[in-house]
Order: sequence, then C-alpha cells, then structure tokens
Amino acid sequence: MKAILMLEDGKSFEGESVGGTGEAIGEVILNTAVVGYQEMMTDPANAGKILVLTYPLIGNYGIAPKFNESNKVWLAGLVIKEKSKMYSNWQAKESFDEFVKKQDLVTISEVDTRTLAVHLRNKGEMLGIISTKDFEAKTLLAKLNAFRKKPKETLLPKISVIKPRHIGNGKAKYKVAVLDLGITHSIIRQLETLGLSITLLPYNTPSQEILRSKSKGLIISNGPEEDLGLKDAVNNVKPIVGKLPILGISTGHQVLAQALGAKITKMKLGHRGVNYPIQNPKSFKGEITVQNHSYVADIDSLNKIKDIKITGFNLNDRTVEEMESKKLKILGVQYIPAGPGFDEVNPIFKKFIKMLGGK
Repeated sequence: MKAILMLEDGKSFEGESVGGTGEAIGEVILNTAVVGYQEMMTDPANAGKILVLTYPLIGNYGIAPKFNESNKVWLAGLVIKEKSKMYSNWQAKESFDEFVKKQDLVTISEVDTRTLAVHLRNKGEMLGIISTKDFEAKTLLAKLNAFRKKPKETLLPKISVIKPRHIGNGKAKYKVAVLDLGITHSIIRQLETLGLSITLLPYNTPSQEILRSKSKGLIISNGPEEDLGLKDAVNNVKPIVGKLPILGISTGHQVLAQALGAKITKMKLGHRGVNYPIQNPKSFKGEITVQNHSYVADIDSLNKIKDIKITGFNLNDRTVEEMESKKLKILGVQYIPAGPGFDEVNPIFKKFIKMLGGK
C-alpha cells in the first residue's frame, strides 16, 4: 500500500505502508543507532513523535518482549528505509512487521532516509504527517497547519503511574522514590540490580508526599520533553532541593535544572543515538553515551546558580550533559545512563548510591 511523509516545509517522501493505516502527525525526529528499534518504539520519551531510523535495514533480529521499554508503542509514526524480509534471533517471538501491525503503528518504508536525515539536519526538526489515504500536498499541509494550532495536551497522565507502585526488596537498605515521567524498564532493571527498594510516584506528586515517603533519595526519570505536565514536576521538585539527594535523568535532568532556576532551550537538531561523546571539564577522559533529547539546560543560566558545577559537556557542540552539587547532593545527566550489559549497572547509579550514604 502506498504511503507518504509530508513535512511542514513542503518536502515530501513517498514509500510503502508496512504497519497501521490512516494518518499520523507529530514532530519528526531521527535516531542514528544501528540497533534498538524495539526499545525506541516503546520508549515513552518518544511519545507523539514520528521517528526516522537512519540505519537502512530494520527488523533483521525481530521482536523480543523482554526488550520492550514499556508496555506499548508510544510513537505517532515510524519512518524506515527497508524492512528485512526475514529475522534471526533466538530470543525473537515475532517479526518487526507483525509487531507494528499489532500495535497499529503507522509506518512508512522504502523512504530515502539518508536524504531525509540530511534535510532535517539542515532545516531542523519539524512537524510531519504520514498518510496512507491522502496524497495531496495541499490538504496534507492544511492538516499540519490545523494540528499546529490545536492546544497542546499533556501525555504524562497516560504515561506515568496512576498511584504509587512499589518495586524491589521492601527490606532493602535504601528506599528510593522515582518521580515517574516515563521511566523505562531498563532503568528500573538497573535499580533492582542495585538491590534498591523503589517506589514509583505519579508525575504530579506534591513535594510533601514525596518527603512523607521517607525515601533516602529521589530520582526524576526520563520521559517526553516539553510536556505541559512537566510544570507540575518542576514546582514539586523545587521545595525538595537540598532536603534529600536527587538524581535527574534526561527529561528529569531538565526538570531538576528548571527547579534550580536554569533555563531550557531547544536545539535545532536533537541528540538521538548511541555514540555521543561527553567529557568532564576537569579531565581529558571522554565517555560514549546514549542520548535522546532535543532540549538542553542553558549553560549561562546554570553557571549563575550557586553550588552547581557542570561536570559533563557534549564534545561535538559543548551542550550541557551532566551537572552536580555535592553540597545539595544533586546529580543530573542529560544523557541516558544505559547499562553496559543487560544485567549491568551504569556508574551514574553507583555514584547516586554514594550520595545516599552507600559505598
């Protein structure tokens, strides 16, 4: 079945539909990772987006439920170059195309993703629409214009837990609260590996309730950026700063930065991939990180905040990727602290444990 991707600047790409049919509208973003299509599709941080995968062959290792980052696909739509005709992985339970059809994800294949990626790099991220029923440029652009004028809606009530949820060992030495903005299964798995007692809290949990949970520390999770519900999270985190150790992850890092008084700015093209280099300004040692963000904490506003030090910069564009305050017991990472292996823990979480009083 024929499909088309129309960008708001009038650039269009034709292809074939391999998933759900109909129309999908969202901001068009791209990810350069070679693997991880399943994780990206099920990551709540990508909710409402049209994701372009730049690696040309998708679906060659199928779908394994154990690698889902949440219980469903959150994307508005997906754009790929080529769907693999077969898959091979001993853990796979179904094919890529079976998965996107079951999830009713509007997906377009046979797109020149190399040209599309260059276009987005030059022009910046923008709205787009994938359609399997309307191929007229005039009407598609009109739909994009109408979508842009619609009032924005928060996705966090659908993504976050509805009520507190307890995970892990209830008798663990350290009890940690997680403000759930869309925390992924892989991060929860790392926290469980550390033996923590975890309480997932709704995104809009008041500061008094967070403190009453008697947790040793607070983690503000990753999740969708620029969501209207993040204002509640910022306001509820402000009174907690300095009262218990806080770790902010990706969007949680942005929430923490705003709670401290910093500004957040949007990038022309986000960092989305698995090979972004960062460096601590006090060291010549670099680190390769996983990143998935289009917003960053403004460096000038961060530098004006007392007791906050920037401890990690992106080596490509010098954007802020990590901040810390030993006095306030604060740690923020804009990148995703992915585990080195399926059952291994990122050093950032071990550093946070030390802030809680551990070794």
